[in-house]
Amino acid sequence: MDIKFVKTSSPKARIPDSELGFGKYFTDHMFIMEYNNDIGWHNARIVPFENISLHPASTVLHYGAEIFEGLKAYRTADGSVRLFRPEENIKRMNSSAERMCLPLLDEADALEALLKFVDTERDWVPHSEGTSLYLRPFMIGNDEHLGVHAVSNAIFYIIASPSGSYYKEGINPVNIMIESEDVRAVRGGTGFTKCGGNYAASTRAGKRAEEKGYSQVLWLDGVERKYIEEVGAMNVMFKIDGEIVTPALTGSILPGITRKSCIEVLKSKGYNVSERLLSVDELVNAMKSGKLEEAWGCGTAAVVSPIGKLSYLDEEYVINGGRIGEVTQMLYDTLTGIQWGKIEDTFGWIKEV
Repeated sequence: MDIKFVKTSSPKARIPDSELGFGKYFTDHMFIMEYNNDIGWHNARIVPFENISLHPASTVLHYGAEIFEGLKAYRTADGSVRLFRPEENIKRMNSSAERMCLPLLDEADALEALLKFVDTERDWVPHSEGTSLYLRPFMIGNDEHLGVHAVSNAIFYIIASPSGSYYKEGINPVNIMIESEDVRAVRGGTGFTKCGGNYAASTRAGKRAEEKGYSQVLWLDGVERKYIEEVGAMNVMFKIDGEIVTPALTGSILPGITRKSCIEVLKSKGYNVSERLLSVDELVNAMKSGKLEEAWGCGTAAVVSPIGKLSYLDEEYVINGGRIGEVTQMLYDTLTGIQWGKIEDTFGWIKEV
């Protein structure tokens, strides 16, 4: 693929790793590629980072024709830069595009664009332990007229944000509230995609949980309001009486790449992993009986996030004494070890830039 490059004439000052946070600062360049029905994807280019100009009737502004991904570039101790399973992000983006009636990407071209972009911005990959360059590929529908219809014009972007360590004071358990009113998604809807509407629909419950002192919400299914789905912006896993249980991908849950990686690591180490329906009643009974040994969320940003306390219908349950569990710690150490090059990648997940 021919990717044109326009170098910025105004490079930004680097932010100290200790001040990065998440999603606050952006690199010098961005990748752009356009689509229309007549000629397909075209005009691929890496250009200086700047604001986007859109027609006021652009499809994305009125009908939410938008999808995105999230992944990271990591710097190892020897200074090299690597990505973790980027092919999986591209496959998932195409799955989201198909559901949202946006054009599919050529997977080889998309990977080439991602690698070329990261190589261009490699100096922005932080050096401190736990830091990374967060990558945000996204696609918008851009037909310049009103009317609900399949998209004929689209734009694909990649931007990047150097990000600090997710756990500034150690990997501490978080408190989660099981949501009993709002729902995130239903089967047949867009729950399995990474589209902005899913996240917008989740913010009201998240705000209520935060006001009550909880970090995130744990969602129930949208039909029967009884089956566990996912937690906040992450998938969720439980260790119940020795069995690792994670909700089955029934169409309303995001097929997380970290989730998939956790399952593969767990199976490689001999754990019994079940992807199945898990009712909130079964979970509450496991908490009451002491059979719930560990619980954690898993996703790109945090890798794994241990759950120390769950609340349901105003009753709280402490998990594993409010401490991180052995399996949760193992998963965090294994995945981050592979990502930062501290342990051997026996799964073939790493893509060097």
